[in-house]
Amino acid sequence: MADRLENYYANVVDSVGDGVIVLDNTGAVTLVNPAAEELAGVSRRQALGNLFSDIFKDDRALNELVAKTVSTGMSVSDHENIVLKRGSRITPVGTSTSPLLSSNGERIGTIVLLRDLTNVRELESAVRQADRLSSLGALAAGLAHEIKNPLGGIKGAAQLLEMEFPDNEDLREYVRVMLKEVQRVNVIVEELLGLASPGRLKLGKVNLHRVLSDIVLLQKNACEGKEVYLQQYFDPSIPPILADEALLTQLFLNLIKNAMEAVGTGGVVKVTSRVLADYAMTQKGERRARMVAIDISDNGPGIPEDVLENMFTPFFTTKSQGTGLGLAICQKIVSEHRGMIRVDSDPTRGTVFTVMLPLVQ
Repeated sequence: MADRLENYYANVVDSVGDGVIVLDNTGAVTLVNPAAEELAGVSRRQALGNLFSDIFKDDRALNELVAKTVSTGMSVSDHENIVLKRGSRITPVGTSTSPLLSSNGERIGTIVLLRDLTNVRELESAVRQADRLSSLGALAAGLAHEIKNPLGGIKGAAQLLEMEFPDNEDLREYVRVMLKEVQRVNVIVEELLGLASPGRLKLGKVNLHRVLSDIVLLQKNACEGKEVYLQQYFDPSIPPILADEALLTQLFLNLIKNAMEAVGTGGVVKVTSRVLADYAMTQKGERRARMVAIDISDNGPGIPEDVLENMFTPFFTTKSQGTGLGLAICQKIVSEHRGMIRVDSDPTRGTVFTVMLPLVQ
């Protein structure tokens, strides 16, 4: 009976999603669950019997936190300042430490709980960016409306002027340049209004794979003469989701076109769908919903760090003919669907844009 109960409790600890590490009164590790192994980058076999301070010798703040409980028996928590560094991987963690007591109240060790805050930090960053876009959008709407009126006057005057010079091709060419530039400004203004306008989603059942397949097919035809290989890998278990099909088409078309432009001859662009088990975004009163992720990856040269930090900032662009609003609008579309967008780039691997949307049916 005792063995069965011990196995039961061991299974409970192993099934906990947060990292659990138990120390004896000397600070040596006596138990590590799989989540803690993953966070610490150390196996149970390597950890058991060794001092916690040796295993986490490079994580000074975490060591100080644990040492305080080991020496005093006090419970301590720190949800903001602990960061685990494992090679190039940096993981923010919420940490709490508490004394482990026997049935008669004697302190027999220390329990360390580690919670991976990576997803939380990403959500916080998405919310901050959405707030910035909202403030900028209100300003942009006012500017756009003020620009459209004189722009219409300039366009009308230029069209009348063109009619005045039926035989002077040089002057008519100047007028055509004026009209072309007016149209370019008008496109920017329309994009500004699109960024500023409140969400009016036309929700319906959307088959993501059909939307993506149509875009891939069109882009394959559009890149004839340029050797770019488009590949798609879809999870057939993903059902239709509740979304605005027109806006999702705009979103994925923009991202796929950007990926194609990033690769040269012989480049590869992959479009992949998958279900995320570790993400769940909910609002008050809603049932818990899983997320579906769409990865758009390319094997291009990657994105420099300084560009990566500003990619979703309105008017920031590296293209000579770009407005710098495309990715900002993409982020707005994702935000309106209560999703997230993130980018991962490396010169040796290329770039991956990941769009995460609630798997709401």
